Amino acid sequence: MASAPPAVPSLATGPTSHNKVAQSRRALETNDKKNQKKFHGFIAGVTSGVTKLAVGHPFDTVKVRMQTSGSDRFRGPLHCLMETIRKEGPRALYKGATPPLIGWAFMDSVMLGSLSNYRLMLQGGDPTVKLTPFWSGVAGIGAGVTVSFIAAPIEQIKARLQVQYDAKTKLYAGPIDCARQLIRNNGITGLWKGLTATLWFRSYFFFMWGGYEIYADQMKARTHMSEAAINFWAGGFGATTFWLFSFPTDVIKNKIMTQPDVKNPPFPTMYSCAKHIYATNGFKGFYRGFLPSLLRSFPTNACSITMYELTMRWLRKIDE
Repeated sequence: MASAPPAVPSLATGPTSHNKVAQSRRALETNDKKNQKKFHGFIAGVTSGVTKLAVGHPFDTVKVRMQTSGSDRFRGPLHCLMETIRKEGPRALYKGATPPLIGWAFMDSVMLGSLSNYRLMLQGGDPTVKLTPFWSGVAGIGAGVTVSFIAAPIEQIKARLQVQYDAKTKLYAGPIDCARQLIRNNGITGLWKGLTATLWFRSYFFFMWGGYEIYADQMKARTHMSEAAINFWAGGFGATTFWLFSFPTDVIKNKIMTQPDVKNPPFPTMYSCAKHIYATNGFKGFYRGFLPSLLRSFPTNACSITMYELTMRWLRKIDE
């Protein structure tokens, strides 16, 4: 009987093959981790948005009412706050909160998620590369422009609900009814009334995120604060810097968004709105409602950015 031929060693079991399989697995794991990191900002943005609503919405209601009302209605932000509580109760400070509860969580998810990805793109795909404040600001502009297309309809509905003072001024039963009326009167594009002003306003995120990096770097170099404390203070100061530059555009945006829902509105352009504000109240009209905005911006953004950074660090630890 002829003897069986000697067994040929399988290539699949050789040491070289094992190395190739291991390398392939490592490459897949690396790609998976990179893909996961791309979504970290979106997840962390949800926690930021919820925090922002809980802390900041009462301030925002006072700000919008100050911006859109005549000087004869409220003497100042404190008067606006007290009149709102006295006539409508404390819950009135959360009027229009439903759109931002959903919207801010979604908006911050898109904004901070896109911010993380724009940063990563500018870092050449290497998250360990530190961006200068200027390039962090550029990433902020990209994030602001990206989220504006989602923010415009949400902010318009929120603002319209916030300026319903009583039964006489109540035009909408709620956010869904508001959206339905805007679409019925102007078509689907009616939801994006004020988009141009929103794009201009959110392009000022350059100052927020560029400023955030400057403040954080200085605090790291000059103090012994914890990372979370630095996130809090740098986030608050970055937001204050943002509002100092962007507030006039925010006034114009809210005026355009809350004007009568008619085919020929009083302010068809940003220029016509700015011209009206200046003619009515002078330069100070562009900063009407600034104090509640400033009081709101620091704690609201300090808390939301701290929550964002804490969530990002937690997600990174999970991946390790």
